Amino acid sequence: MDEEYDVIVLGTGLTECILSGIMSVKGKKVLHMDRNSYYGAESASITPLEDLYKRFSLPGKPPESMGRGRDWSVDLIPKFLMANGQLVRMLLITQVTRYLDFKVIEGSYVYKKGAIYKVPVTETEALASSLMGIFEKRRFRNFLIFVANYDVNDPKTMEGVDPNKATMRDLYKKFSLGQDVMDFTGHALALYRTDDYLDQPCIDTINRIKLYSESLARYGKSPYLYPLYGLGELPQGFARLSAIYGGTYMLNKPIEEIVMENGKVVGVKSEGEIARCKQLICDPSYIMDRVSKVGQVVRIICVMSHPIKNTGDVNSCQIIIPQIQVNRKHDIYVCMISSAHNVAAQGKYIAIASSVVETNDPEKELKPALDLLEPIEQKHVLYTSLIFISRTYDATTHFETTCDDIKDIYKRVMGTEFDFAEMERTKNDIFGDAGDQ
Repeated sequence: MDEEYDVIVLGTGLTECILSGIMSVKGKKVLHMDRNSYYGAESASITPLEDLYKRFSLPGKPPESMGRGRDWSVDLIPKFLMANGQLVRMLLITQVTRYLDFKVIEGSYVYKKGAIYKVPVTETEALASSLMGIFEKRRFRNFLIFVANYDVNDPKTMEGVDPNKATMRDLYKKFSLGQDVMDFTGHALALYRTDDYLDQPCIDTINRIKLYSESLARYGKSPYLYPLYGLGELPQGFARLSAIYGGTYMLNKPIEEIVMENGKVVGVKSEGEIARCKQLICDPSYIMDRVSKVGQVVRIICVMSHPIKNTGDVNSCQIIIPQIQVNRKHDIYVCMISSAHNVAAQGKYIAIASSVVETNDPEKELKPALDLLEPIEQKHVLYTSLIFISRTYDATTHFETTCDDIKDIYKRVMGTEFDFAEMERTKNDIFGDAGDQ
């Protein structure tokens, strides 16, 4: 350890492991350290179930009704991958997909007046959806056709709309769409967390809806994917990529000091040794004296013996509760997975509700979500501060915002824009490639 590196990375969360992998592929000499004995940091999957009990300081052992402890792998940060999104693109280009298996999430739903409805995203679904009245359905169908046909290089497809000047509110008005349709379009299709987007140029929203529909088109049931055995598999896959390109990994390493000289980071001290570096990337927990808290996310991990009602008994789904439906400033998210994903004992389901904290009673804020999940066998409450360095993971249930953060950090470290093509791997992992020969 007592040598110099181009980059030292602290924390093995997904953001840090992707950056570590990219830096290694780019030829950087990388040292990656974590104070924990496991990969994933804040985005870890906790296994076995006994370890989850320890993490939440629960007395005793899990009851026998929970099955075998090793059958459980519980995510601390609930998120799905957009099938046509940035993270899947990163996985494919770096070929980290060879270390992982994925399943399609079986349903995507939106909350309206106490009930949940399948998110309509095709013309056929729009006409069949009970979310809207008959005239609204046709207007929404015309809107979807406009979005599907939109081509930035073909002015005819814009139908007189300048997407860089016209706001999303203007576009909704053009198609005479009402408040309910605006709600699920902005929050369940474009996946915005607040209504700020309404008064911004509509081009970004059009592209977000296109991403959703293109992701849905790849596998049919929903636009989302999820890795078997939990999200903790993702950082491990990118850590393996880094190791193939010469990256050095050290777990269980207490970080005693970030060494500064003349106001600049020059190294990291651990167990009396100093590893020197030109640049440092770390998750916020390693430099709490240098970060500013911008908010807090509450997550409630719920264990159940049944799927969520009114979803057709699917074994996995996402539900988005738009802010306006429950008089909030931020949306509430629910994601459910089950034993079908090798993360729970047979017949068990894990649902995680999350949102940005707005009051002094965060658990009460999530009541609309928890009401959808009853009866609940166990609840575990987790709070995360939203802070900036490599950002903590927000309340959304997808990885697009995380990928934006990765690209932002990459630009600051490398001095150039992030380029997917430069992530392409050229080296083989002998063990991983054995089955591909």
